[in-house]
Amino acid sequence: MPDRFGVVHRVAVSANAPLPLTLRTRLARFFAPFSLLFAPQMSSAARERRDMLVLLLAVTFVVVPHFEHLIWWATAVLVLLLIWRAFLTLTQRPTPSRLLMMPLLMAAGAAVYLQYRTVVGQQAGVTFLLLLMALKLLEMRARRDIFVVIFLSFFILLTQFLNGQEIHVAVMALMAVAALFFVLISVNLDDTDLPAGRKFKMVGLTLLKAIPLTAVLFVLFPRISGPLWGTPGDTTTGNTGLSNSMAPGSISRLLESGEIAFRVRFEGAPPSNDKLYWRGPVFGTFTGRAWGPLLQRQQDPPPISIKGDARSIVSYSVTLEPNNRDWLFALEAPVALPVLGDFSVRITPEMRIITSDLVRQRVRYDMRSYTSYRFNVEANESERRNWLDLPPTYNPRSLQLAEEIRSRSGNDADRVRATLDHLRRGGYAYTLSPPRLGRNSIDEFLFDTRQGYCEHYSSAFVFLMRALDVPARVVTGYQGGELNPVDGFITVRQSDAHAWSEVWLQGRGWVRVDPTAIVAPARIDQGASELARQSGITLPGGASSFTWLRSLRFNWEAVQNSWNQWVLSYSQDRQRDLLGLLGLTPNWESLALMLAVIVAIVLAAMAGISLRSRTERDPLGEAFRLLRDRLDRAGVTTAEHLGPRELYARSKRMLVPDDAKHARKLLSRIERMRYSRGSQDVVRADVRALRRAIREFRPRVGAA
Repeated sequence: MPDRFGVVHRVAVSANAPLPLTLRTRLARFFAPFSLLFAPQMSSAARERRDMLVLLLAVTFVVVPHFEHLIWWATAVLVLLLIWRAFLTLTQRPTPSRLLMMPLLMAAGAAVYLQYRTVVGQQAGVTFLLLLMALKLLEMRARRDIFVVIFLSFFILLTQFLNGQEIHVAVMALMAVAALFFVLISVNLDDTDLPAGRKFKMVGLTLLKAIPLTAVLFVLFPRISGPLWGTPGDTTTGNTGLSNSMAPGSISRLLESGEIAFRVRFEGAPPSNDKLYWRGPVFGTFTGRAWGPLLQRQQDPPPISIKGDARSIVSYSVTLEPNNRDWLFALEAPVALPVLGDFSVRITPEMRIITSDLVRQRVRYDMRSYTSYRFNVEANESERRNWLDLPPTYNPRSLQLAEEIRSRSGNDADRVRATLDHLRRGGYAYTLSPPRLGRNSIDEFLFDTRQGYCEHYSSAFVFLMRALDVPARVVTGYQGGELNPVDGFITVRQSDAHAWSEVWLQGRGWVRVDPTAIVAPARIDQGASELARQSGITLPGGASSFTWLRSLRFNWEAVQNSWNQWVLSYSQDRQRDLLGLLGLTPNWESLALMLAVIVAIVLAAMAGISLRSRTERDPLGEAFRLLRDRLDRAGVTTAEHLGPRELYARSKRMLVPDDAKHARKLLSRIERMRYSRGSQDVVRADVRALRRAIREFRPRVGAA
């Protein structure tokens, strides 16, 4: 065959030549139903298939956010049922019989009951409803079945916010609502061949009209302290981050987590990274391998005494992610306790900030802290003895090392310096992948492996201090954080988890000592993620070598944080503050009355605007007025109260016969479009054609 230059080429034809055509045909047949979404004209059966595809899309948006919280087999069953329903729709096969659906329904109920021992409650109830909805999709035979699935989807849509209210969950919910509205419009206009684009526009307008009322409800609806819906089982699941004990490897495992622990916003410039110690659990009991909270005191604890330099005070706000724990994080040392609505907050003798309830939802609190302070300088001897206990028969080589340090040291401060000097000169290395340790973990770390993470160094240091009769304890929390240049917040991740030590020194009180800073100062000065990056390790959510990836992550996290700060953190206190700025002192009764009045006003305004816009933007009404103006200019006596038939009667008497017939056709066309079923949503193309025909009409007055 000749090419574009006129040269003739031979074309080889193989025996497999028809294969591409066959494959193309098969692909075209498979994807043909998807073209129904945008087809301008289609049969009733085609519209039903299109609406079913959109409904399946909406159900997918409803179901997917639940996958993270569902049991694995429920997720698998849901996926299989949705694929089954999609296959039946695409291939136009009949739905399963009721003889098959009944055993499936019974099996779903039995499986949920065996898993949760109930079919009610948050987890069991949501799982059962999701399975019911998927099964209902398979047995849809009547119009009412569509409504059942749609309204069940709306209810399940609300339940996904019980597990999380992140911005991506809200976006998927909005997409699901849009798709469900599309199906609702299609079902209610089942006899009207309205293009999909027109229906999507109607969906968009409906959602836009809902924004004012939604905003009013969001601002004025009384806020509820605590979670909206919870079960007793919820309090024991979902614990994240630090725990109530520390053993070798318990903190290093958090290095693999890029999950955000909390975000911080400072008033003014933040302190340097080496001052960002976010205090959490404090451990004083050592079992030989693991550290835990101090079990009992030899006397009642003395009142906590914090004396700080007023010039070192920094003010900041913390947005803490839910962790199912009862502690808050703050910089050492707090000036005052934060206010958390209905939750009471207290500070322990170890300078831990404790809440009266578990942190099951995101909380925001304001803090002020000293970066230069003295803590419990006057602790008596009995109190100090609580922090000297060591288990017998553990780590004999470490005890011998402590005696060697004692022999060449004077007071407690000298012993601290000598121990740190041993770590500095002893060939120790900081590793992100520490080796496993056995029964005598301190001995194995100090004398054999000489490699460890922060928990190894803090644990060994506190052990040596106690062996030297220096009161000491392990402090865990987070160190450092990453500044987001987009919004100015410091993001502290689980990978920033850290352990350090505290020792009590005469005249100075409890003093922070971080042995990790001796071995790996970059960990303290630059942070865990930057140190990992320099070591060739990329942490989840941590620093990346690619600038554009870091920029993308910073921007996305800034968007998420804005959502958290302005939407999810709109608490009872912030609502009270906002209404206080308006001169209101709200309570439940006044809020309910105010809400009812404003909702009524908004609904009335929306109804008025809708009626007015319907009158002003009625395409057929505008076309009818245009035709009436044409006839009026030609000399036909018209009036606004005249309908098409009365107007034609007058036109027939005054226009020439051909123009009278033309006027009758135009008026009949308007009347037919107005009063036919579904005519409230006239196709734009038909209206444009009608208006064009009216503009081309030049009526002439003459004898009938």
